[in-house]
Amino acid sequence: MPHQLRIKFLYLLLTVFSASICMAQEPVDWVNPFIGSTNYGTTNPGAIVPRGMVSVVPFNVAGDSELNKRDKDTGWWSTPYSWDNKYFTGYSHVNLSGVGCPELGVILLMPTTGKLNADFREYGSEMSEQIAHPGYYSTFLNKYDILTEVSATERSGISRFTFPAGQSNILIDLGNGLTNESGASLRIVNDREVEGSRMTGTFCYNDGTERPVYFVARFSKAAEELGAWKKMPKMGAEASWSATSNKFKYYKNYRAEMTGDSIGAWFSFNTKENEQILVEVGVSYVSIDNARQNLNAESNRFDFETTRKQAEERWNKALSTITVKGGTDDQKTVFYTALYHMQIHPNILSDVNGQYPAMESFEIKQRENGERYTVFSLWDTYRNLHPFFSLAFPEQQLNMVNSLIEMYDESGWLPRWELNSTETHVMEGDPVIPVIVDTWFRGIRNFDVEKAYEGMHKSATTPGKDNKIRPDIDDYISLGYVPIKAQYDNSVSHALEYYIADWNLAQLAKDLGKTADYERFLNQSKSWKNYYDPEFGIVRPKLENGDFLPDFDPKQGENFEPSPGFHEGNAYQYNFCAQHDVKGMIELNGGKKNFVKKLQATFDEGNFDMTNEPDIHYPWLFNYVKGEEWRTQKEVRRLIATYFKNTPGGLPGNDDTGTMSAWVVYAMLGIYPVIPGDMNYAVSSPVFEEVKIKLDQNFYPGKEIIIRQSGNPESKIKSIKWNEKSQKSFFLNHADLVKGGILEVIH
Repeated sequence: MPHQLRIKFLYLLLTVFSASICMAQEPVDWVNPFIGSTNYGTTNPGAIVPRGMVSVVPFNVAGDSELNKRDKDTGWWSTPYSWDNKYFTGYSHVNLSGVGCPELGVILLMPTTGKLNADFREYGSEMSEQIAHPGYYSTFLNKYDILTEVSATERSGISRFTFPAGQSNILIDLGNGLTNESGASLRIVNDREVEGSRMTGTFCYNDGTERPVYFVARFSKAAEELGAWKKMPKMGAEASWSATSNKFKYYKNYRAEMTGDSIGAWFSFNTKENEQILVEVGVSYVSIDNARQNLNAESNRFDFETTRKQAEERWNKALSTITVKGGTDDQKTVFYTALYHMQIHPNILSDVNGQYPAMESFEIKQRENGERYTVFSLWDTYRNLHPFFSLAFPEQQLNMVNSLIEMYDESGWLPRWELNSTETHVMEGDPVIPVIVDTWFRGIRNFDVEKAYEGMHKSATTPGKDNKIRPDIDDYISLGYVPIKAQYDNSVSHALEYYIADWNLAQLAKDLGKTADYERFLNQSKSWKNYYDPEFGIVRPKLENGDFLPDFDPKQGENFEPSPGFHEGNAYQYNFCAQHDVKGMIELNGGKKNFVKKLQATFDEGNFDMTNEPDIHYPWLFNYVKGEEWRTQKEVRRLIATYFKNTPGGLPGNDDTGTMSAWVVYAMLGIYPVIPGDMNYAVSSPVFEEVKIKLDQNFYPGKEIIIRQSGNPESKIKSIKWNEKSQKSFFLNHADLVKGGILEVIH
């Protein structure tokens, strides 16, 4: 595309987006998909629809190019895209957002021109003039003078490539990718279609998560030339007789199945100037036939603009659940981009025919109603993401809980960190328990609670040698804590998560009339006090004999360094992690005055970590001490302003499948669920003049929640009113909120 024509096109595209922002002021227009795409936020600007199986993402972290700051093969990198990078090697079609370990990022589609080259280290191009909007992404490939645009449906992606005159190629690269697994297959069906599969798995380098993903790719124009390629192994003596040792070998017009680690297919065309060729890719985790069914059901027959418009409309509908007034443009963008990120995971796993792979097996199951979901990063999301879904998207949350219970049916265990129907064994505790219990108490109850309780009770009571979720449960039950047995065994983190899970299980047991279980699990949840060391005034790892770990440095564990007893944090970030027993924490820390002093010191002395989950509830703990609530307001305002910005680096760390985004959404609304399983929201200062949250009346009696603030939002809250009635505390109950009404926060 000539430079002037390209500039004209981009100008027109930007004009359309800008006009929609100025005229319509729709929520979708405030989203900046580039937020979090550097500074280890690990989000990406690719095209996706809410909860889509497919995301079409620019892949620019391979090739060890001088154009890149990050490279997946020379350092730890867990996302297919980085804002800091400019070396583009294609669009991947199945991806994760905001995670801390590399996985997926496969089925790469790459347009090139001129002589065919299958080596991504050589065929990659500098990218420029990026544009991202919900459901749409575009970039220009300088090396080839190609404009690329992508959009998506739930289970398929669509790419539109505008080529210059001459030989143009579209490569399907199954060798390059982000996953730690290798192996692929493909078969060219005809001059417009190719099908195949790609292995994925070994998430966080844990075996047992391997699973193939299947695809069908379809072209809008028949290829003049096509074929498959394979990277040949490095040969020994036989290299004297072969010209392809350790090189790519090309198989022109090859139609049989091709298998291998570094394989792919190419389709070549003689294009006219500015000729557009489109590619649609359908995906399934069940079979090639299902990938084709998904594509046939969702395709708009190469109508790119219709697909893009439908994607945008779906995003606008999802984001319009909450509308805001007031605030700056940047604040609106931070808010709606966070809400956007929260609608990516968990995502759909089931196909259009309802089929999906069963948990921990390759058996194919059938969903009759709703969608089967996947990507449950529960150690992160139990804290705020799932409570938010229950409030704003209860039907989705119900489907998620039913998906979790199905996993128990299929594998015999509720999951800890599930990915594509496999247990990854990542992170700590038993976090599925607070997710299910919290959902139940928020009034979402159309699931088999007895079966759910059975699964939760199993992980909370099965002896360690047979316990897939709590392998160190024997000491936890017999000693009341998990002793440190190896230098970096995360023992304290394990136990602190078990205490919160057991408190939740106790509440559900009580509600279901299981009195003995209630007393048992409640007592277990109080044993967190075993870790409190009066000498340091902080939680501290313990040995099997009951002594505290000697030579203890409570700061060790900063910046993700290994820490004895703690995972992704240190003693300061875990010291107030018994939020299910705030009264006990206050007493053990010397009463209200000393508790507030120590909590405030955590912030003032730089020991609070906004980049990770364990302590993200800390700012709201001041609300539990009457007269100190202003500290919550001050710290929340400061943290929003410091860590959440309308820039590519505008997240404090991994988004963790929407958890950090959920934090800032709640913070900007002025409410927060400090204790999953407890129905009280802590109240702080809202950012916006007015917020309206639509309530799903299939689940809740009210129509909407309106949150208003008046006065100077930088000053202390003077009073809180709910439906014109003054509140005596800085807490509001979920059951009251979902009846609908007006929350007034007066400064």
